[in-house]
Amino acid sequence: MKKKPSIQKAIFKTLAGKQAVSLETLKNQVENSLKLPHDVKNTSEYAISRSVKNLASMGLIECFQSDYQPYFRLSDEGKKRLNSNVLDDDTALVSNNWDGYWRIIILDLPEERKNEREALRYLLKKAGFICIKNSVWISIYPYEHLFTNIKKDLGLTTEMMIIVTDKVDEETKKEFMTSIKK
Repeated sequence: MKKKPSIQKAIFKTLAGKQAVSLETLKNQVENSLKLPHDVKNTSEYAISRSVKNLASMGLIECFQSDYQPYFRLSDEGKKRLNSNVLDDDTALVSNNWDGYWRIIILDLPEERKNEREALRYLLKKAGFICIKNSVWISIYPYEHLFTNIKKDLGLTTEMMIIVTDKVDEETKKEFMTSIKK
């Protein structure tokens, strides 16, 4: 059975990385990304409008009114949700084949930011990172761009370091392989 396309996910993908998108552009891009047949597009307009209103009422997108039409963008909470959805998406285009590069993330958030630290640990685990030391996470999967965006969005300039390298010592490789098998 084919999974029903999600209008909300299509809205998130359309707004991702953009400053703002007009309602008309948003509707067109969502319809195109869902690959709706021409005869269904008119009836989908209501569903898209409804999804936009729901996302706005949940605080995940923001609406700005210009003289001519409304514009939309992801809120800070919407950006966090988008990053989480990227990791949950079964159709994510992240290669399972190792490209020879290690991704190392060093995370150092103080106790007073414990909630953020726990949320980041959760995301790291979902992305296939293994904690090899208290604050050091390592993976072979190419999620460094996602975490670079998270670092920028949350303002973690000194609290998070992201390293991509082709060389890791033998003991670290062994620790990584042992952790994967657990």
